[in-house]
Amino acid sequence: METITWHDFEKIELCAGTILEAADFAEASKPAYKIKVDFGPLGIKWSSAQITKHYSKEELPGRQILGVVNFPEKQIANFMSQFLVTGFADENGDIVLATIDKPVPDGSKLI
Repeated sequence: METITWHDFEKIELCAGTILEAADFAEASKPAYKIKVDFGPLGIKWSSAQITKHYSKEELPGRQILGVVNFPEKQIANFMSQFLVTGFADENGDIVLATIDKPVPDGSKLI
């Protein structure tokens, strides 16, 4: 594991956002959803998330998640991902979202 400095960590914009919408992403090479997230003053952003094993698209709206919002946009199939959804792989490699257990303002930066 590479050690980073505090200055390196401060460059990462890891922010809270609330999922507004989730839709199937049929064009993705692995099962995924397109998710629309409100990051408050940072705006509404879209991303792709390979979270279909643990979550239905109906249960995602309203859930607060952590996203990296200062990566450049990335094209995934025919879709531009505007932030990185964060999560952890379970014992089978399926992704579990990194979530927030008490409400915080959308756009809040992890400190």
